[in-house]
Amino acid sequence: MTGFGVIEKAGSRLDYLASGCVKTPNAELAQRLQAIFQGLREIIAAHEPAHVAVEKVFVNVNPQSTLLLGQARGAVICAAVSLDLPVFEYTALQVKQAVVGRGHAQKQQVQEMVRRLLNLPVPVKADSADALACAICHAHGGLGLGSFATGGYRVRRGRLAAP
Repeated sequence: MTGFGVIEKAGSRLDYLASGCVKTPNAELAQRLQAIFQGLREIIAAHEPAHVAVEKVFVNVNPQSTLLLGQARGAVICAAVSLDLPVFEYTALQVKQAVVGRGHAQKQQVQEMVRRLLNLPVPVKADSADALACAICHAHGGLGLGSFATGGYRVRRGRLAAP
């Protein structure tokens, strides 16, 4: 499954539009990637976003899981660029920093802050919350800095650092 989240930014207000998961069949990798690609294209066509934000792959303990995650991410990016949408990428640290204020926040904290920031009555599921958090991060300028120019700076431990 691949989570997705669609929000709209109006001034400083964020509005929830949709979220969910693109379900993949229990099939070979190529068919699962095709399902992600087609599912995201349908979601993009339905909601007509201006940008797509995705989380960067991190290297975890299991290299096979990292490889599969990277391939799924590739399908997502290809779906966006095939529809001429710009793609923005953020690390998990950047997303958590922008949404929770701590780069090493727990999943439950991210879910709760997504619920609060989007004024939702109940928390959304983990995959959807991660996708919505990535969208919120992008809407807040990548690190919750609004329109602050980040050119020439680098991210270090979830914070901006001078070059």
